[in-house]
Amino acid sequence: MRGEVLHFDEAQGFGFISGADGNRYGFAHEDLRVRASLSKGTQVEFQPSGGQAKDVFVFRPHGHSAVPQVPTQFGRHADPQATVLVQEPAAGNSTGLWSFFWRGLTSNYANFQGRARRKEFWGYFLFYYLGIIVLLFAGLLIDAALGNFHPEIDTDSVPVVTMVVLSVFVLGTIIPGIAMTVRRQHDIGLSGWFYLLILIPSIGGLIIFVFSLIPSQKHDNRWGPVPAGITIPPPYVPVAQA
Repeated sequence: MRGEVLHFDEAQGFGFISGADGNRYGFAHEDLRVRASLSKGTQVEFQPSGGQAKDVFVFRPHGHSAVPQVPTQFGRHADPQATVLVQEPAAGNSTGLWSFFWRGLTSNYANFQGRARRKEFWGYFLFYYLGIIVLLFAGLLIDAALGNFHPEIDTDSVPVVTMVVLSVFVLGTIIPGIAMTVRRQHDIGLSGWFYLLILIPSIGGLIIFVFSLIPSQKHDNRWGPVPAGITIPPPYVPVAQA
């Protein structure tokens, strides 16, 4: 949601924002995505949560432009007056592939709310499948060392360690995998219940795969603001949160 700073006490670290919905929201230093000097009248974007403003970032600082003017096209069709806005990540939230995977297994383990951009989705599943490959080879090496797996000698040998390790990993990542897919669907404006399409034989998985390839909606939607790292073309008009 867009709003305007009514007051901000730098020393005390708190202030108030007048939201586009006509309500007043309080916020503190820790609610700022990027620390900035805020004066009365500064235009900001934020995520309302009750009477508090969360994930506050400056949209257009009072008295000057919040983002540099850069052309959105090149050559003779370039528009020097056009501006773009890139959503910045919250402090401590890297947008690296490994960071997306790690947060998927930790802070976002069972998070079915919010949105996940394509990079977050594919970053998670890249390391998911790499993890399966690494555990598979490690398990087979251990089984071979323990004498559990020598198919060239004993055709009835069973790689017990490999089976156990892979089973634990797959079972432990079912919930975050579903949660990640649900948030990816939210990012393109679909309800997470569309995940149930995966139950359709043959084509269900293909439909979910196609959903995962669709670009992020470049505006706020009912599931949250634009994810960090997404370039938003002008004009950026966020959708008010319910």
